[in-house]
Amino acid sequence: MTLAHTDPSRHDRTDRGAPALVLGPLLRFVDESRATIWVETDRATAVRIDTSVGVSAQTDTWGVGGHHYAIVVLEGLPADTQLDYSVVLGDDTGSDAVWPPDGEQCRLRTAAVGADVTIAFGSCRRGDTYDEESLGRIGADALVGLAHRVNTEAPQRRPDLLMLLGDQVYADDPSPEILARLHRHRAQTGGQGGAVPGRGALDDEVADEICDLEEYTWLYAESWGTPEVRALMAAVPSCMILDDHDLRDDWNSSMDWRRAVTAAPWWPRRVVGAFTSYWIYQHLGNLSPESLAADPVYAAVRGAATDTEREQILADFALRADAEPDSARWSFVRDLGTTRLIVIDSRCSRDLDPERRTMLDDTEWQWLRTVATETDARHIVFGTSLPYLMLPALHHLEQWNEAVAQGAWGPRAAKLGEKLRLELDLEHWAAFDNSFDAMADLVGDLTSRATPPASVVWLSGDVHCSYVAEAELVGRATPDTTLCQLTMSPFRNPLERPVRAVNRIAVKAPMVKLMRALAKRAGAGPSPMSWKATAGPWFDNGVMSLTVSGERISVRVEHAFVDDDGAQRLSQTHVADLTAGPPSSAAQ
Repeated sequence: MTLAHTDPSRHDRTDRGAPALVLGPLLRFVDESRATIWVETDRATAVRIDTSVGVSAQTDTWGVGGHHYAIVVLEGLPADTQLDYSVVLGDDTGSDAVWPPDGEQCRLRTAAVGADVTIAFGSCRRGDTYDEESLGRIGADALVGLAHRVNTEAPQRRPDLLMLLGDQVYADDPSPEILARLHRHRAQTGGQGGAVPGRGALDDEVADEICDLEEYTWLYAESWGTPEVRALMAAVPSCMILDDHDLRDDWNSSMDWRRAVTAAPWWPRRVVGAFTSYWIYQHLGNLSPESLAADPVYAAVRGAATDTEREQILADFALRADAEPDSARWSFVRDLGTTRLIVIDSRCSRDLDPERRTMLDDTEWQWLRTVATETDARHIVFGTSLPYLMLPALHHLEQWNEAVAQGAWGPRAAKLGEKLRLELDLEHWAAFDNSFDAMADLVGDLTSRATPPASVVWLSGDVHCSYVAEAELVGRATPDTTLCQLTMSPFRNPLERPVRAVNRIAVKAPMVKLMRALAKRAGAGPSPMSWKATAGPWFDNGVMSLTVSGERISVRVEHAFVDDDGAQRLSQTHVADLTAGPPSSAAQ
C-alpha cells in the first residue's frame, strides 16, 4: 500500500499543477434528500460535488496544520434513488473531476421511506499493508472484503450505513511503515515534530507512538487510503465513534490511569493531536447538515482567517474536552427509517470517581435518556464501542473487580483491584455497575410503554471476538420487544490464541457459576439483565450486519479470508432471525 502523502515538507510546495485529493471522498450522512461528503485536498481550493440528477453543491476548504478539508452538503436529492456523483476541485467550471477514477462510477443511494435498513459494523482495524508478511501476521481486512462484496452485488443490497465502533487507528501501536516514518520525521525536526508551542514535550515513553496532528494524519491516510477501502467509503455512508487506541490504550479505564497519564509532559500534545484529528476526520461527518450548521466550533474554524487561528481554536477545544468532558459531545443520533441509532461516547464522558464510577457522566446520561425516550421509533439501536453485555463469566469478573477496587475487601485489595483493572482490561459496562443498572432501567422504561419498541439492540466491538447474545430483563417479560447484543471485533486485528481460550471458557456454565459466586462474595448485587451467547464466540477478522425489516431484525456474520488468488474476501459464517424472542433459559 502507498500512503496518500509521504513527504513531510509537502505543505510548503506551491509549484504543482491542479489541486488534488489527498483522501476521500467519504460519504458520511445520507437521508431521503440530503448527503454530506468529506474530502481532504492538497491545498486550499473550492470543492464541488456534481450528481447525475442535476444537483450540485460547492464549498471552500479550510486549513489546519497545512492540511485542507471540506464537507460538502448536497440538498434537494430525490428519495430512494441511485445516483452517480463526482468531485471537482477548483473554481474553473471547466475543470475535470478528480473522482471517481477514470472508467469507474461512484454511486450513492438516498434513503427510502419504509424500506429495510442494514447497518454493517465492527471495530478494531489496523491499517497495515497487505503484503504477505502482514496478511500472515494480522490476516485479511474485512473492509476490503466488504468492498468487494459491495462492488459485485446489486446496489440495492449495499449496507445503508457502515458503522466503525472504535479503534479506527492505533496511535499507540502504529504499523511498521508508519513507525519508520515517525522516526524519520522526528529526526528531521529534532524530536519535536509538529508540536504546538507550550503543549508538552515528548520523551522516550512515546518515542514509538503518534502524538500530534501531523502524525495522526498519516494514520488516517494509511487506514482509509487503500483503493478498495476508499471506494467503499465513497459509496456507503459511514458513522464512527472513538475508543481507547484512537488516543491511547486503556484510556479512562480508572482514576489511577488518568492521574498517571495526565501528569506526563507529553499528554497535552497527545490530546490536542488526537482530538483535533478525531474532530476533523471522524466527528464532523457524524453530524447531520443542521447539526453541522449549528456547531459553534465548526463555525469558528471555518470563520478563522488562518491555519494558526484554527489550530489554536481546536487545541483549546481539545484540552477543554479532555479536562471537562461535559464541554463537548461526541455521542450522536442517526434516524434510519423506523430505527433510531444512538451512538454513545463510552470513553471521554466517564465519571472515574471510585465512589460513583459511571460509564457516562450525569450530563451525557441525561442526553442519552432523552434521545432514547423522546422517539417513537420501532427499533432502538445503541452503538457503544464497549459491549454492554459481555460474555457472561467476564461480566461477573468485572463486577467482582469493581467491587474490590471500591473497597469491598479492604484498602490493600482495592489497590490490587485497580491494578488488575488495567492489566486485564476490565473496563466495560459491567465494570461500571451504576451505568449497567441505569441502562437496564432505561430498557425497562422503553419496554413498559403502551406501544413498546419491537427491539432494543446494542452494537459494539472492542473485545477482539464476536458473538450474538439474546437477553431479557430479570423478573419482567418483554414479549413484544427483542433484546440482544451484537458484538463484532476485529475488522483486522486478531486476538492472541491464549486469550481466545479465555473467551471460549467464559460462556461455559461452570465458569459462569464460579465467577457469579466470586462477584457475589465481593458484594456485587444481582444483575437486572439475563442473557446468553446464542452464536459465537468467533475470533477471525470480520464484519457483522444488522437488518431491520418492518418489525423484524436479523443478523449476518461474515469473516475475512485470503482466497487462492491472494484476494481478500468475506465468507458468510452465521445468519439468524432475532425476532423470535429471548432465550428460554439464560446463562446470567
